[in-house]
Order: sequence, then structure tokens, then C-alpha cells
Amino acid sequence: MNSFSESSNVLIVSDTHSYSELSFVNDLPEAPDEIWHAGDIGSMDVVDAYKKIAPFRVVYGNIDSALIRSEVPESLIFSICGLKVLMIHIGGKPPRYNRRAKQLIDEVKPDIFVCGHSHICRVERDQKNNLLFINPGAIGIYGFHQFRTCIFLKILNGKPSRLKVLEYPR
Repeated sequence: MNSFSESSNVLIVSDTHSYSELSFVNDLPEAPDEIWHAGDIGSMDVVDAYKKIAPFRVVYGNIDSALIRSEVPESLIFSICGLKVLMIHIGGKPPRYNRRAKQLIDEVKPDIFVCGHSHICRVERDQKNNLLFINPGAIGIYGFHQFRTCIFLKILNGKPSRLKVLEYPR
């Protein structure tokens, strides 16, 4: 879906850690127009699996191999439906972003900031930086999280709307 469309359905995931089972996609409210992956992919098989569903935007994470890092960027800045999005793997959280995330937020001034790493699903409006903070948690089965989570987001007329957290047992 191009950046000038009036609406887009986005599936946001992170921390797959090589887990590419995708039956949860059947639970989405609508088919995704795009999928965003906020790092810790684990295997290029994950990239291939998600690309079969919808156009795929992905950044690498701290567990990702040199091969993945050679194929996938560390950060992404893009526009969709009139919104500017910044995505990196390790970002911290409002108001305590890490140094790199803070630098990028100050430079880019995104409408939406997406990161992963913590395995903790969190969505928060950051008033100070005028952005929507999204960490989809972890959709993979490896890590300390008790539930697998992802986020479905509809972007409509330049605004994030109908955000839904989906939760699954590990």
C-alpha cells in the first residue's frame, strides 16, 4: 500500500526469535496491508513467511546474525497514509528512551515510534514528543514473556485508529 492511501491495515510484531508459525493472522480483524517487524527476527525463514502475507517492513535486533544484518536495516523511517513512522529494535520507553532512540526521535519527529526488545506489549501516547509509542511485545515462543502478543492497527485519514492487541498463550 503506498504512503498516499487514505487507509491501511498494519500488523505490528516483534521478537519472533525464529518462530514463524502464523496461524494467529487468521484472528486479525482485517487482512493486513503491511506488516512491521521491530527486530529479533532470528531467521530469514521468518522474513520469507511474513512476506507471503503482505508487504513487510523489518529492522534487525540484537539477536540477529551477520547475515540478517546484511539484509535488513537497523532502523526504518517511512511514511504511510500521511504519518511518519520510526522503527528500531531497542528504544526504551517514554519518557526514558535510550540515547539512539532519543536522537532519532529528535531528528525525525515521527508520528509513530515502534520498537521491540522488551517482550512487553505497551502502547502509549508520548505527549512530550507528540508521538504514539508502540511496542508489540513478543510474538515468538522464546523469552520470559507469559503471553505472545502483536498489534493490529488501522490507519485512517492520517490517524491511527482501531488499535487492537492480540494475545496468545506461549
